[in-house]
Amino acid sequence: MHLLINKNEEKKKPGSKNSSLVREHLANERTYLAWMRTAISLLGFGVVIIRLRMLQAAPISYLGTTWKLGLLFSLVGLVTVWLSTAQYFAVRSDIESQTYEPSSRWVILFSLAIMILGSGVVYFVFTT
Repeated sequence: MHLLINKNEEKKKPGSKNSSLVREHLANERTYLAWMRTAISLLGFGVVIIRLRMLQAAPISYLGTTWKLGLLFSLVGLVTVWLSTAQYFAVRSDIESQTYEPSSRWVILFSLAIMILGSGVVYFVFTT
């Protein structure tokens, strides 16, 4: 009877999880935080692009297209927050059920988005 109680107590200890499982969860959290930093950078860069227009030497009476590029950066930043949060919880669930398989779709999606945004910045720099 005493042996049965000790086994139940061991299962309830907070530090008794598999250390490799804990490492995987911590890696998932670090990845999530890296995506959050990326999203904040995109949002900030979008605001900077919009605000740079105000620093031009000769004020232009029309809005131009710079606000569209800044808005696009900000929207991609917001979408990054949304998708990275969904990805974090999906990976967390897969780690717990031990069914995690790495996917390259998010890497490809965000690489394309950054390439498109970068092309917009290059276009903006060389046309204004």
